[in-house]
Amino acid sequence: MYKNFFKRKLDIILSIVALILSGWLIVIVAIWLHFANKGAGAFFLQERPGKDERIFKMIKFKTMTDERGVDGNLLPDEKRLTKVGRFVRSTSIDELPQLINVLKGDMSLIGPRPLLVEYLPLYNKEQRRRHEVRPGLSGWAQCHGRNSISWTEKFKMDVWYVDHCSLWTDIRVVWRTVMKVFSRADINSATSATMEAFNGNN
Repeated sequence: MYKNFFKRKLDIILSIVALILSGWLIVIVAIWLHFANKGAGAFFLQERPGKDERIFKMIKFKTMTDERGVDGNLLPDEKRLTKVGRFVRSTSIDELPQLINVLKGDMSLIGPRPLLVEYLPLYNKEQRRRHEVRPGLSGWAQCHGRNSISWTEKFKMDVWYVDHCSLWTDIRVVWRTVMKVFSRADINSATSATMEAFNGNN
């Protein structure tokens, strides 16, 4: 009952409240990033697979510049990630615009994080089950390691959430997420400024 009915109702109510309360912060951060990103803009849209692998456009704060090297290619993430962007990421403020996706029904407040469309052909049958629910702003994997755990561990936790989705599980995710945000833990992977790309093996 919760998973198929009440969860969506809570998403709508809580996302509206959150947007009202955080509206001023979203505006301030957007202006801040506009200047920090050297004209690259404060927001970006990226296609991600949602429930049942339906593709939607996820809204996110842009935390990197569009600077390129002499070869014309974008510089590595760690060189394009600004100080402002690093702060916005570490405090999870970059996820706030996705409240609009929650309100639209593309996402839920809690669920497996929406990953890149290009990963879809790489999933095995079990990993693909993560798309049986709406993706979330935070999820079981995010509050148990976020970017510091391997893809294998992350997918196992995503599938665990699909099988154990309940109000109590979501409350636990919210609590642990808040603790992670305040401690700014597990923002980066062990070897990169952002999570390494999934190649089907890691």
